[in-house]
Amino acid sequence: MRLQAASPLEMLRLTRFPPQWRRPPAAGVPAKNVGFRKVASGVSSLGSASPRSLNIFDRDLKRKQKNWAARQPERIKFDYLKEEVGSRIADRVYDIARDFPFALDVGCGRGYIAQHLNKETVGKFFQTDIAENALKNALEMEIPTVNVLADEEFLPFRENTFDLVVSSLSLHWVNDLPRALEQIHYVLKPDGVFIGAVFGGDTLYELRCSLQLAETEREGGFSPHVSPFTAVNDLGHLLGRAGFNTLTVDTDEIQVNYPGMFELMEDLQEMYGNEDGSVPATYQIYYMIGWKYHDSQARPAKRGSATVSFGELRKINDVMSQGKKSQ
Repeated sequence: MRLQAASPLEMLRLTRFPPQWRRPPAAGVPAKNVGFRKVASGVSSLGSASPRSLNIFDRDLKRKQKNWAARQPERIKFDYLKEEVGSRIADRVYDIARDFPFALDVGCGRGYIAQHLNKETVGKFFQTDIAENALKNALEMEIPTVNVLADEEFLPFRENTFDLVVSSLSLHWVNDLPRALEQIHYVLKPDGVFIGAVFGGDTLYELRCSLQLAETEREGGFSPHVSPFTAVNDLGHLLGRAGFNTLTVDTDEIQVNYPGMFELMEDLQEMYGNEDGSVPATYQIYYMIGWKYHDSQARPAKRGSATVSFGELRKINDVMSQGKKSQ
């Protein structure tokens, strides 16, 4: 899919999130029936991260960036990518034939998923983010919403709380993705589902190629200018390691065509163009779905319990052909 844009994107800088705060629920929206807990051990002071992780991103700087971005008067002009991915996650929620009394958005930003959901599907929606200004400037939505200031790696909710957890593009910036997925699994109820989206490895390949070529020509080598991405073959392993089952991972690409060089330089400081004069930036998105185990879920049969071998399946065509001839 292609989107037309001429505005800056607040993304792809070497940054990370701050440790957790907690804010009282939004006024007028009671948070009863949802328990809060003290975060697991390992939460440390402001500006630090999970003690077991490699700290690639500056979490405190990322919080400041998100707070600054949420205060901009024309912020809605720059949210087209987040809006699009949020709507696609909502579509995946609607694909599941059930309702969700309690749902959670991890790293919600201004509520890019919640605005696409309705009260017939979600009873009460909890939104967490590290940026207070993003929560204060959340988009309008029809479902009852509770805003909680919290870190993706240190969710302040009790075990088995939510029927649904979603996350759109926020987990890209965490230092300890396995821990974040474990936290999501922890707060899900049995038979609850997690639906998330992260940037894929081919994101901004035009930008990366042009930077590498330019730097190699001038310097004789190049260094990374874009933060690392998760490989698609790692997502299934990470979800399984966190305890999820019945996994689904799929990929999609969104290409944004900018009118010219200056608009893209405003967005990404890119140097690459199309024949028609527009400048492309491709975003690869990995969507993942995982379920928390419950006894009612379908499970594979025990090894050796089959009554028909795969070798015998070829006989089905012969049987069907004979049946048609007899008719």
